[in-house]
This record gives sequence, C-alpha cells and structure tokens, in this order.
Amino acid sequence: MAKAAKKVTFTWEGINREGKMVKGETNAVNINFIKADLRRQGIVPKKVRKKAKPLFSGGDKPITTNDIAIFSRQLATMIKSGVPLVQSLDITSSGHANPNMANLINEVKAEVEAGGTFADGLRKHPLYFDDLFCNLVEAGEQSGALETLLDKVALYKEKSEAIRLKIKKALVYPLSVLVVAFVVTAILLIFVVPIFADMFESFGAELPAFTQFVVGLSNGFVDNWYYIFGVIILSVMGLSNAFKRSAAFREYVDRAALKAPAISDLVMKTAVARFSRTLATMFAAGVPLVEAMQSVADAAGNTVYTKALLSIRDDIASGQQLQAGLRQYPDLFPNMVVQMVSIGEESGSLDAMLSKVADYFEEQVDTAVDMLTSLLEPLIMAFLAVVVGGLVVSMYLPIFKMGSVV
Repeated sequence: MAKAAKKVTFTWEGINREGKMVKGETNAVNINFIKADLRRQGIVPKKVRKKAKPLFSGGDKPITTNDIAIFSRQLATMIKSGVPLVQSLDITSSGHANPNMANLINEVKAEVEAGGTFADGLRKHPLYFDDLFCNLVEAGEQSGALETLLDKVALYKEKSEAIRLKIKKALVYPLSVLVVAFVVTAILLIFVVPIFADMFESFGAELPAFTQFVVGLSNGFVDNWYYIFGVIILSVMGLSNAFKRSAAFREYVDRAALKAPAISDLVMKTAVARFSRTLATMFAAGVPLVEAMQSVADAAGNTVYTKALLSIRDDIASGQQLQAGLRQYPDLFPNMVVQMVSIGEESGSLDAMLSKVADYFEEQVDTAVDMLTSLLEPLIMAFLAVVVGGLVVSMYLPIFKMGSVV
C-alpha cells in the first residue's frame, strides 16, 4: 500500500479581501492545496514557494491547540505583570518544551522587533492563530488593553481545548475498544479456529450448526483477509478524505449527528457552548456584533450551526436583533439561550449573559460526556462478550457434545 504524501512547509504572499498584501506559512502536500486553501480564506495567492530548510531543526513534535492555549495564558500573565511584550515573547519561547512552538514564537517576536504589530506577526501564521485570535489581539493593541484581551484569549482557548478534550474522551474509548475487539476476533479467526477445525475433522462426527458457521467464517476470513483489511482501511481513508474535502458530505454528517439518538444532545450542547463562549469573548473585546458573527460561525464546529449563524449575521446587518435571529432556529438554540440573549440585549450586558450561557452548557457537556460513557461501557462489554465469547463457545461445543456422548 502506497505511503501517504508527506506535507512540507510553504511560504506564500497574497492579497486579502481588504486589498492588503498578507504573508504566511502553511503545511501542505503541494502548491495546489495551498492556493485552494488561500482562496477559501478570501486571499488571492501571488507567490507560493517551498520554505528553505533551516540549519537547525526543532524536531518533528507538532504544535498542538494546547500549546497555543498555554502560550496565550503565559503571555497574558506576564504582560499583566508589567513585562514588555518583546521580553514576554522571549521568556515564553525560551521556556517552552516544544522546540517548534519556541521557533514559532521567535518568528512572531522578530516581526514585533522589526516594527510590526503583534497581530500582524500572528497573522503570518494562520495555521496556528485563527482570525478570532488575531482580531482580539489587534483590538487589544488598538485600545491599549492588550493584557486584558490576551487574558480573554487565554480563557477562550482554555475553554475551547477543554471542550475538545471532553469530546475526544467520549469518542476515543469506544473506538479503541472496538478496534481491539476487531483485532482479537481477526486473530481468533485466522490462527485459533483453523487449529480447532483440523482437530474436529479427525472426530468424524457432524459439528454443531454454530460451530460450522464459525469454521466457515474463519475459512472465508483466512482466504480473503487482505481484501477485508484493504476495504476497511480504504473506507476509513475515503470517508476521512470526503469529510475534509466535501462540504456537502460534511454537512450531511453534521446533520446526521444532530439527529442521532445517543449523541445529538452532546453535539447540540457543544455547538451552543462554543457559540456562546466565542461571541461573549469577542463582544467583550469591543468587536462589532456583525463582524463577530463571522468568527462565531467559523468556531461553531458544525456546518449546520455555521450556516444558521451566517444567516443570523445577515439579519443583524439589516437591523434585526440577535435574539430574533436565534428564534428562527428553535431546533439549534434552546429557549433558555434565546431568553438569556434577550435579557443581555435589553440590559446592555450581552457578553455577561453569553458567558453565563457558555458556563452552563460547558457543564452540560461534562454531564453529557459522562452519561454517554456510562451508557456505552455496558454496551461495549456486552458486544465483546457476544463476539469473543461466541467464538470461544463455538469451539467448545463439539467437545461438550462428545463428552455427553461418552
């Protein structure tokens, strides 16, 4: 089987929607992927080339979302303590455990030392610092309250990472158990069952129907195992690729997730928590509501919510209140959210109300994850007992039959 194409780092220059020249770096398989991704961001690519390899590499350890969250918190703490920005960046980079993250911080620091703004330095690395991050930092620099905005960014990143880890916790355990169950079943069918089958042939007696079925299944698995594994691997790769590249397929999956009996509640609460936390953070930073809704839609994590929020943004731009826009989607936004937003708009404390909504739904996500895990554990154990236990029992049935005859 062919190896997956290795990603390399490209540097690029282009013109954004405002007509400004922007630069950055992105990891991708080839130049065509870079150009397509830039166009999706509203950037017209002008120059795209491979980045020259440095004399000293920071290793292969990737930069994670958690690295960005830690960086945000450390920087917020130091600037709040009165440490200058450049010195804060230097301290953060020199003490970071991930060499690649340290290199990234040093590149941002070099941009600031050259006379650029902190936000401009971050925008050159869109792979790690999204529009929301950069917009909040820019608002902080312009208002002279960078330490306050960085603190909000740090809180937002920490909350977002916490939700991501909760969702990962809910998915990784059952998937890992199912993979182990499949591997164990495959080993039994390929190596163990044939040994018993050869032994049973010497008995000369007719085997129980269940044992015959398992032996036939084993023979089919042994003869076609490479096809079975190939189909499974290609199916997983194909579905993953389709989810990344096809907007229609991604929307279909997201809609199905919102209707699935076991996970729909968790998906809805996660999306509402992200919406509330993101909008509260941006609105508190002084970002206009219409402008903030674009970042909120991108951060929703579900294409159904993204389309709904973009539609609400257009309604707000035409003079409608946020609460009225949310009321158009009762299946996506619970009545409690609409009521809290209504109170916030009428009292002028929308960011505070949205923060309370975010806190509430983040706690609900915790509860939903625990409930889903507690529901799945007995089901998975029962599945393992039926599959693996069934294979073992099928092999011992002929022996029990012989014992009863004797």
